[in-house]
Amino acid sequence: MDKSDPIATTRPKLDRLATWIRKYDQIVYLTWALACTVFTSALFYGYMLGHTGGTWSAPLDDVFIHFDYARSLARGYLFHWSEGNGYSSGNSSLTYSVVLAAGYWIGFRQLSLMIWAALLANIGMVVFLFGSGRLVDGFASSKGSPPTERSRWMKYLLPPAVLSMGALDWTVFSGMENGWHLGVWGMLALAARHQWQAADQKQLLRRSWLTGAVGAFLVATRPESGVCVAAFAFFGAWQARSLALKRTDLLRVIIAVGLPGVLLLLAHTVTNYTLTGEWSANGSIAKVFLNNPFMTTADKWQRYKQLLGYIVPRLIGHHFADAQPWGWLVPIVAVGPLLSRKTRPIAILLWTQLVGWLLLVSVNNQLRWHNERYAMPPVAWLMLLAALGLATFASRGEATSPPARRWLSLWRRGWLARAGFAIVVAAVYWQHQAPRMNDQVWFFARASRNILDQHVRAGRLLKKLGIKRVLVGDAGALTYTSDRPGLDLIGLGGYHAFPFARSGVHGLGASLELIERIAPADRPDIMAIYPSWWGELPTQFGHFLMAVPVAGNVICGGAEKVLYRADWRALDRQGRPRSLREGEKIVDELDFADLLSERNHDYDFPRPRMGFVSYRLLRDPNNRNRDLFDAGRLIPANETAGALMRAPRRAGRLILRVAPEHPVRIEVLVNGQVAGQLDAKPRSGAWQELSLRLPTTTASELRIGLRPVDAQSIHYHLWIVE
Repeated sequence: MDKSDPIATTRPKLDRLATWIRKYDQIVYLTWALACTVFTSALFYGYMLGHTGGTWSAPLDDVFIHFDYARSLARGYLFHWSEGNGYSSGNSSLTYSVVLAAGYWIGFRQLSLMIWAALLANIGMVVFLFGSGRLVDGFASSKGSPPTERSRWMKYLLPPAVLSMGALDWTVFSGMENGWHLGVWGMLALAARHQWQAADQKQLLRRSWLTGAVGAFLVATRPESGVCVAAFAFFGAWQARSLALKRTDLLRVIIAVGLPGVLLLLAHTVTNYTLTGEWSANGSIAKVFLNNPFMTTADKWQRYKQLLGYIVPRLIGHHFADAQPWGWLVPIVAVGPLLSRKTRPIAILLWTQLVGWLLLVSVNNQLRWHNERYAMPPVAWLMLLAALGLATFASRGEATSPPARRWLSLWRRGWLARAGFAIVVAAVYWQHQAPRMNDQVWFFARASRNILDQHVRAGRLLKKLGIKRVLVGDAGALTYTSDRPGLDLIGLGGYHAFPFARSGVHGLGASLELIERIAPADRPDIMAIYPSWWGELPTQFGHFLMAVPVAGNVICGGAEKVLYRADWRALDRQGRPRSLREGEKIVDELDFADLLSERNHDYDFPRPRMGFVSYRLLRDPNNRNRDLFDAGRLIPANETAGALMRAPRRAGRLILRVAPEHPVRIEVLVNGQVAGQLDAKPRSGAWQELSLRLPTTTASELRIGLRPVDAQSIHYHLWIVE
């Protein structure tokens, strides 16, 4: 060896270093992913603790919904939002509540549960990055062979690329399930890579079922992940072509990967229906506009286009850069992996999930809220693609010469020009993302302080008041911090089999009808709400106690969370007509806008854009010193609303409660035939109960139809008496 030759003396050292990195590549990469994740999370949490005075909080009140479910589970109440409320389908992430419950059980109580959530977020991101790195190793090398030199350095770009996106970091470390969800996705990626390395048919099918089990776990973490499992299922069958399998064997691979997730969704759906009477989960009912009975097909299509047309420009035009057109750098560079034969498979896999997820979550009315957190999984996959795009462009290709000679050959391959351009692109991206990162760190801290100052403080006040049950419009920190039973007007929390989520879609009057069904002793004695959300509810059913303000609000639903002493005296649980004559008894009763009563009577109101719910508090005809509540449905002129009612066994009559603001005429149909007409004139501040004698019949049931003539009418209550 010529010691005067620097290349000759350096070559053994470079070869030994390359051998060491090759040997411990996965450990080095895992350490790198961990370091990047911890650094980023420390940035967000450190700034948050600075704003909150060292107290752990969260930037979203919804985080505490997960905490509510976790605490109930840790105390032995399986999938209860509030202890004693019964099973609730409002938790959209089944596995996250379980892992949070484990933290609560081992001692992370009260606000310190956020520390456990932070640990889960860090673990989730590390697993996500590790699984993504293994995918890169698998696709950038030949099947069955060890990772190439190219794939080794390519994957090291993934952690800084993914964690450079401020909005994604905000969501991942917020305490919501997003970080944990990405971690489970990383587990699926690891299982899928293991499946694709199968040597024969038998081994492939066995590993496919394992991938399917992990896929079911992912679906249990976020149900939208069905698009991810489907992508891995079909891609796994495509990868298995090299084994020269029959089409039926490839179909078995797809079934093995996809079926466990389908069965889990089916089991969850059946459980929901069995325990709540609703096939859909509360979150789906409350948030997905497809469940809105008042929207036409055209309305729904228009809303879908609006949401999809919002989220893509929002990501590109706001979250990806502080100015345009620089936000387009991310998706443009993310197309790069499609241009390389080595990275094209993983690019297709990721792009399929990215597009599928955005198409699916665009049915969610809340896509525009919570810092666009519902769209963040696709952002994570897009950043993976962008990192691979830069790496693909800057890649110098594979070579078989020793490391020292390869470094010298770079000058002759034009690699430095491409690498330099890739560095410039990354620098331009970061120049325009850095301001967004700073904004997100500040937003995270300020929002966490807002939640602490208002929601957590209000919850602590509720605990001091010693309340029985609190009515909330946002089921989160109020119930978690107060540790008191709650009733959620929006319906995410759930209360036994009462369909509060669906009633929230129909209108406040429908929710009040359900509260009327609750025994007086179990009704909320305190309301903690934003008054601007609920119209006349606080003035009609509450007495002001105190307001909890928030300074510099960026996340709370209002400047003041107001506490009211609840007053439900206007609710009429017995539901008897005030015009009931002596000797008469009620044969059947239909309380309009009470979804349970309507369901029991097969009530059908004209829709869409009709049948809206309205409620009133008017003087009780039997007690001038008391108001009487009732809610009803607005039926347009010449439209018919019908219900199946029990028939009287002898001469009977129909009683209809109305409170018209203009003269109304209502045709009454019995089994499709006009049986008579009800007429009413406006009467200030009073309920009216109109009556019609029913024809005698031997049938046990009657199909009663009500059709306003000439003008719309609101129907509040219907009785059949004899």
